[in-house]
Amino acid sequence: MKRMHWLLIAAAVIVVAVVVLTRTGEVDDNTIKIGIAGPITGAYAKFGEQLVRGTTVFVERINAAGGIQGRKLEIVQGDDACEAKQARAVANRMVDAGVYAVIGHFCSSSTIPASEVYSENDILMITPASTNPRVTDRGLPGIFRACFRDDQQGNFAGDYIANELKPKAVAIIHDKDTYGQGLADATRARLIEKHGIRDVLYEGITRGDKDFNSLITKMKGLGVDVIYFGGLHTEAALIVRQAREQGLDATFMSGDGLVTAEFAQLAGTAADGVLMTFAADPTRLPEAKAVVEEFRSRGWEPEGWVLYSYLAAQVVAAALEGTELSHSGSELGQYIKTHTIDTIMGPQEWDEKGDPKAASLAVYRWEPTGGDSYTYVQLQ
Repeated sequence: MKRMHWLLIAAAVIVVAVVVLTRTGEVDDNTIKIGIAGPITGAYAKFGEQLVRGTTVFVERINAAGGIQGRKLEIVQGDDACEAKQARAVANRMVDAGVYAVIGHFCSSSTIPASEVYSENDILMITPASTNPRVTDRGLPGIFRACFRDDQQGNFAGDYIANELKPKAVAIIHDKDTYGQGLADATRARLIEKHGIRDVLYEGITRGDKDFNSLITKMKGLGVDVIYFGGLHTEAALIVRQAREQGLDATFMSGDGLVTAEFAQLAGTAADGVLMTFAADPTRLPEAKAVVEEFRSRGWEPEGWVLYSYLAAQVVAAALEGTELSHSGSELGQYIKTHTIDTIMGPQEWDEKGDPKAASLAVYRWEPTGGDSYTYVQLQ
């Protein structure tokens, strides 16, 4: 019995050793697994495509240069369809796959629950695009974002509406989602608290809705001349298109949820003149020139979150190199918070929450480019 007892203990030790080695990537192969998570399918798949393209090009470039400490990067892709429950399932699959870090997710309502899984399992996560403050305000040590926050974006949008549009009657509309309502509320608060401008209508719609005619009729009756929408491009396109069809010519403004050419495809001619806030155009930066040219040589315009995804992957690589391939999200996170990292957007630093210390925002206007095409152009 005593011999059997020690055999069982020995077997248990071997099992634990295999699990640990598999977790650190030493048993299964010689690659460094990096996750990409976002809406690969569904209404917001264009944004998932941006995340995949940005990360993939970086991984291909670094692998061609020999990888990190002689080891190649391997992408593990997960589709959350911007659904919170699915995002948590994707996060658990990333853990099981033994990823060192995750680039993602996209929707804040997906990123927040997924980040809890990553934090519990000490995995680094950098979202290129989730702007809701709660992503980082919880102080999870391995959770970062590569972009601005919605309290910054809301303040910027509120100031622009008050100072440049000088509205007589503002409607604040949101999609009831973590991102959309959070951004709408931040913009609304800025208008009220700093400028004394109160909305004549504050209303939520539901993602996936297609008929907004009753909402537009209500706005027409209230004499709305500025509509601010917190949400994503699909619903924004339908709202502005139906508004124009009903003869409501109010200025339509939204946030970074519109940074995809698909917005104009869905909105048609109604896209003309639509305003949105986003980061100052990263494609203009000298550090990004070679990478932008590479994207364009592949027939891909690096719109929206593409370069932010590339940057997030750069930061992951720098932390892995600097920690000699640590598999601890908190250790990688500490490296990021204590070092300046060179990126395609210049040298970057992060604060204790996991937010970039510098964020430069701009207003864009959708304009025709000939034929039936539209693109967004940075003002100023």
